[in-house]
Amino acid sequence: MKILQRYVLKEHVGPLVFALAALTSLLLLNQVAKQFGNLVGKGLAWSVIGEFFLLSIPFIIAMTLPMAVLVSTLYAFSRLAAENEITALKASGVGLLRIIQPVLWGAAVIALFMLAFNDQILPRSNHRLRVLQSDIARKKPTFALKEQVINEVSQGRLFLRAGKIEENTDLLREITIYDMSDPVRRRTIYADSGRMALSESMEDLELTLYHGYSQEVNRANSTELQRLFYVTDLIRVRGVANPFERDTADKYRGEREMSICEMEAEYRQRSRDWSAARFELSEVLGNAAHRASTGEIRTARKTETREARLTIGKLYCTLVRPLGGVAVAEAATKGKLASEKSDWEVETGGSVGNLIMQAQGDQQARSRDSLRRERPPAPSQAAAQTLRDGGSISRPRDSVGAAFSRRTPSGIQAPLTSVRAAGIAQVRRPMPAALGVSELEMLRSRVREASERMSQYQVEIQKKFALAAACVVFVLLGAPIALRFPRGGVGLVIGVSLGVFALYYIGLIAGETLADKLIVNAFWSMWLANVLFTIVGIYFIFLVRKSGSTARGGDFSELLDAMRMWFAKGARHVGVPLNRRSRTTP
Repeated sequence: MKILQRYVLKEHVGPLVFALAALTSLLLLNQVAKQFGNLVGKGLAWSVIGEFFLLSIPFIIAMTLPMAVLVSTLYAFSRLAAENEITALKASGVGLLRIIQPVLWGAAVIALFMLAFNDQILPRSNHRLRVLQSDIARKKPTFALKEQVINEVSQGRLFLRAGKIEENTDLLREITIYDMSDPVRRRTIYADSGRMALSESMEDLELTLYHGYSQEVNRANSTELQRLFYVTDLIRVRGVANPFERDTADKYRGEREMSICEMEAEYRQRSRDWSAARFELSEVLGNAAHRASTGEIRTARKTETREARLTIGKLYCTLVRPLGGVAVAEAATKGKLASEKSDWEVETGGSVGNLIMQAQGDQQARSRDSLRRERPPAPSQAAAQTLRDGGSISRPRDSVGAAFSRRTPSGIQAPLTSVRAAGIAQVRRPMPAALGVSELEMLRSRVREASERMSQYQVEIQKKFALAAACVVFVLLGAPIALRFPRGGVGLVIGVSLGVFALYYIGLIAGETLADKLIVNAFWSMWLANVLFTIVGIYFIFLVRKSGSTARGGDFSELLDAMRMWFAKGARHVGVPLNRRSRTTP
């Protein structure tokens, strides 16, 4: 590597490490401040609390690493420009793109590292963190009593008040217990003193009371009072606390707990479900329209599914497949999908559309069978049969002139002959039952649910790539801004960083929400901020290259003035009146 490239990269390493450590520490402290009270109140071991915050670091790094790249770019290039080193390099014939090029290569390496980090480390840590949170949620808070306060020992059932509590010996004095467990009788227990302790299982509370009495009042008869004196009494309250237990059987993974290839396999499975649901819905609607117009039922076709289009996740998985682990992930995902089939699918053996078409096919088969059973004899035989039955040959006719025979046991009149087609028996096929609205709504809900799940998986896949690419985008954006305003200092770094971070992450959150509601495509919802910042960065690079000298710029206040003038110019173009002093003519 050349001396110039090593020098420029060296100027970025220090600010990058400092910004990453500072931003990660700030966000981690914020996480500690929000969760520390709940964790300590549960009575957990310090190792569990430390593991909780340690598993929170990968998620924080996924956000702070692109931010640190922008901070280091702004700081390093503004310092190089402020000390006229950029001017000296340009005077020596070194172009601006050649100065930025090593930083872009370094950002590309960081982007690849971040992509691997988001693909492998982040999902595993998110899964372990979620399982740990579930384990902590099952742990009841540490049992503690307060003096001169009615403490709820058992929710809605038992309340305790102690005049004095000696924490060292767990001795209680002036004890009053209100037992609300029996809705018929109201029981109150008084004791001069007592001791509390947890059982050997650390789940039940044992209260040993001395020198007191208990009284009960029947709510049905308030004049009846029962009082019982005792010297020693033992009360056990079950389920007050429980030990912390880890769940090792939780294998479920959400979209943020999967790797890219696992989400891609899920996406393609949901795509097949969506295609099958769309086909079934179109078949059902087509059959209903055909039946309404012709009175016949179309033969059910085999379900057709289309393979999902080529995506960036598929390309990535194809590239990393030689590294191993992709086939195992896809197999695990397929097993997970098979285990997640709903009960009605397992019981019926198919989807709603298949059941509808199967019912229609059964109806059609029953119609054919009934026609074969009820096919009338030849006209001469029918006439003879009619005479033997004591009837007459004259029969009512249908709309096409076919004479009906006598009614069959099923209540359907079988036609004898047709005037328009002599000698050929004409049959009126029975109409099947109308298609239910609930079945259509169920099919439509299947289509929408599959679409939403597809969008969710694609959003998470695109987010991993977009956050990694943001490292390169922030270099393109931060370098020309720092060179244009070299004397901005720390104010420029903080101001521009906060503004860019706010816009970028607001765009990500808004895009994810719109994509989950199927309003915006998943690709543009995650990549639009990168595309816009890239365009702005390239435009700024063009302006800085076009200028004669990079040292002519000012400080952060000049940047604010330039932005203010830009907004004022835009306001004049759209016709917004500006605040100006009115002049009066004499």
